[in-house]
Amino acid sequence: MGNSFCLFCGCVAQSSVGVVEQWGRFHRLAQPGFHVFNPLAGECLAGILSTRISSLDVRIETKTKDNVFVQLLCSIQYRVIKENADDAFYELQNPQEQIQAYVFDVTRAIVPRMNLDELFEQKGEVARSVLEELEKVMGEYGYNIEHILMVDIIPDPSVRKAMNEINAAQRMQLASEYKGEAEKILLVKKAEAEAEAKYLGGVGVARQRQAITDGLRENILNFSHKVEGTNAKEVMDLIMITQYFDTIKDLGNSSKNTTVFIPHGPGHVRDIGEQIRNGMMEAASAHVNVEE
Repeated sequence: MGNSFCLFCGCVAQSSVGVVEQWGRFHRLAQPGFHVFNPLAGECLAGILSTRISSLDVRIETKTKDNVFVQLLCSIQYRVIKENADDAFYELQNPQEQIQAYVFDVTRAIVPRMNLDELFEQKGEVARSVLEELEKVMGEYGYNIEHILMVDIIPDPSVRKAMNEINAAQRMQLASEYKGEAEKILLVKKAEAEAEAKYLGGVGVARQRQAITDGLRENILNFSHKVEGTNAKEVMDLIMITQYFDTIKDLGNSSKNTTVFIPHGPGHVRDIGEQIRNGMMEAASAHVNVEE
């Protein structure tokens, strides 16, 4: 049920307060409910104020410290103080314009001292400063400021585009750094794997040669003991010649080789044996020099 009144009586709705005058002067406040007025005594209901919370949206355009024009959307929530409703009724004719003027004044005094990034980070500080100033001023006029919300900060479209491009460039740079680190790790791991493979290959070759040497030594000793009149040199020559013929056989059996020219004959066989023996002796001598 809304507010209703006539010359002799009136009804003030809930969340409202009435202002009663006597002979044109403020007399008293009428709380929610039914009231009787004495027109013979000069009483009348001059007006009714709502004590509900009202909201006022204010759009402010200002400039930051780094010369960027921005628009700030500020939402102010305020209400009439019941005990001081007479001040709100008589002192201010248009409270919205008064609130808006103070919001403009405080905001345009604070924002120019901040960079754009600082404004985004400290928009709560701006709202708090506006709230403190409005509470101090509007309280004298019977209004209480409940909340102030800095709803949005809207830079110029060209500035927003530039900020997005900077952000995109920074992310691309970070992605390139991560990609470079990943490629570096792959190359390092690949080099380590190749080094390990070569090391293991060398160990395998060394063990293979050691096994061949041990086998040859055992064969030479066994042959020398079982066949009388032979020495180790003759047995070694025989084994090397046998391996030489095995090598020629493997070359002939290979499907990838069609023709192989190899000097062959009784004298050449003896020369090959001497060359193999000399090569082994040189390798052994070089190994001893390295150890020393």
